[in-house]
Parts: sequence; C-alpha cells; structure tokens
Amino acid sequence: MDPLDDMEDPGFDEPEAEIDALTLLREDHQEVLALIESFERASGDDRRQELAHRICELLTAHAQIEEEIFYPAVRAAILEQDVLDDAEVEHAVTKGLVEEIRSMDVGEALYDAKVRVLGELVRHHVGIEEDGVVGLVEIADVDLDRLGNELVARRRELLGSDIETAG
Repeated sequence: MDPLDDMEDPGFDEPEAEIDALTLLREDHQEVLALIESFERASGDDRRQELAHRICELLTAHAQIEEEIFYPAVRAAILEQDVLDDAEVEHAVTKGLVEEIRSMDVGEALYDAKVRVLGELVRHHVGIEEDGVVGLVEIADVDLDRLGNELVARRRELLGSDIETAG
C-alpha cells in the first residue's frame, strides 16, 4: 500500500479514539519510515518530490510535538536525561536537512543524497527513541493517555485533519 494514498481521511468528523503517547509516536515513526521506503523505490521526479515533501511535513510536526509536549513531560519523570539530550540534538540536525530539502527541487544536485541521509537519521533516531526513551517512559510515572491526547490535539493543529490515529 502506498502511504500517500491515505493522505486525506474524510472520517475525521467522527469522535477519535483515545491513543496513548507511545502508540502515537510509534505510529508516526512507522508512517515516516514507510514514506522513506517509498521514496527510495520511487522513480518519477514528481512522485519523489511529493514523497520528500510529505516526509518533511510529518517530521516537522512530529519533532514539534515531541519537543513541546512529550520531551518536557518525560524529562520531569525520569532521571536519565542523556537519551533525551541526544534525541533533541538529532532533531536539530534533522530540521536542518528538512529545510534544505524543502528549498530544493528534485533534480538538483544532492537532493536524493539529502533525502537518503535524512532517512538514515530518522532510522537512527527511531531506534534511540524506541529502544531508549520508551523503556524509560514505561517505568516512569507518566500519564500516557493524557499525554497522548495532548499530542494528538497539537498534531491536529499542525497538520489539520490530515492525520491518522489508531482507533
């Protein structure tokens, strides 16, 4: 299935099911990783540019909800701060590449290389979060349901109704 096929979901007038923070973030990770894989397989310039811009859009929103809501809540609940420090530095590097990619056309020199490197950064970052941060959060005193609701609301503000949540 092509991840861009579901970019517009007409079912957002229905009440949304609750989703905990970790599930939402994992689903974001999987969606972006699927788009990266689609980019790597795509052949037409228009399709590759569309995929790259969608990747950048989702990564920007994902990083923003983590930095505004998730990371502060986790920082307040855990002692081990290094893994969050690393994640925030990775966000900064990722944001720089996202801005470069957004300002380029698909045919420009280094475009594909920048998207590939962005993909590698994302894969590494997902590993850090899912192997390190998630384990710390699961044993900490964090209300994942409340946090999930906050993340969904903020994500919706950033992306409009162009989001999916588990249901």
